[in-house]
Amino acid sequence: MGKTAFIFPGQGAQVCGMGQDFYEHTETGRKIFDQASELLGFSMPELCFEKNDRLDITEYTQAAMVTVSVAMLKVMEERGFRPDVTAGLSLGEYCALAASGVMTPEDAILTVRRRGILMQEAVPAGIGGMSAVLGMNAEAIDQVVDPIDGVQVANYNCPGQIVISGRLEAVAQAAEQLKAAGAKRVLPLNVSGPFHSALLKEAGEKLGKFLENVKISDPVIPYAANVTAEYVTRAEEVKPLLERQVYSSVKWQQSVERMIADGVDRFVEIGPGKTLTGFVKKISRDVKAVNIEKLDDLEKLKEL
Repeated sequence: MGKTAFIFPGQGAQVCGMGQDFYEHTETGRKIFDQASELLGFSMPELCFEKNDRLDITEYTQAAMVTVSVAMLKVMEERGFRPDVTAGLSLGEYCALAASGVMTPEDAILTVRRRGILMQEAVPAGIGGMSAVLGMNAEAIDQVVDPIDGVQVANYNCPGQIVISGRLEAVAQAAEQLKAAGAKRVLPLNVSGPFHSALLKEAGEKLGKFLENVKISDPVIPYAANVTAEYVTRAEEVKPLLERQVYSSVKWQQSVERMIADGVDRFVEIGPGKTLTGFVKKISRDVKAVNIEKLDDLEKLKEL
């Protein structure tokens, strides 16, 4: 019998209307949204369901995404669905922490609100950027990028899609060299900062200070950490990894490969979109992957 992983998307997957049917048609989903509103001092349903310009601003995006995914998770748990392991892409790691019993939903939402503000403030607009590198393997990208000061790999997403991050001029220099070395395309991303780069080290350290007052428990369910692509099984490992995660590479492909090696053959993406489902299918054709973003999608779980 194989294992099931619950996986959670990161920033960039947000969309107006996300989680609305969980809010309107389940008491458990509504409770998570209302708790978030109370904790943060603004209306989470309004942020997520009504057209506005805040949903794409980092300090709001992160809290909104975690609220939505955790609301979906709690409804699934209530209906008897449980994972064997969990993981989340970047911001999504906080949903994995909630699923693993490491952090309460309330603390996860409060922490990512602080994380979003720190990341938003970390680098002035126009200083840093990110680009997706298509059609080139990780090892070849590392060889080009590592010698260039001010740029690094931000995300190892899946074969053929890796993201670099750092100072704008260094990212542009890397892009030219990567294309010369065989990359099919290097596409600048429309993001508000150079996430998962050394430019955010100070933001990570400030988050570390904030985490000093957040209660962390031993995982009830193991989760794969972005920074190491290894399972975390003890509470004391969590805070240093979350601090480093802000300015370190996200080893998503490696995390999925680690879970597959452990016997995971079913991946359930919980949250808006199906980005991670697509990544999993590119990483391995031997596993099943489904996404849950609507209440009706829970029917898909019967097929796994």
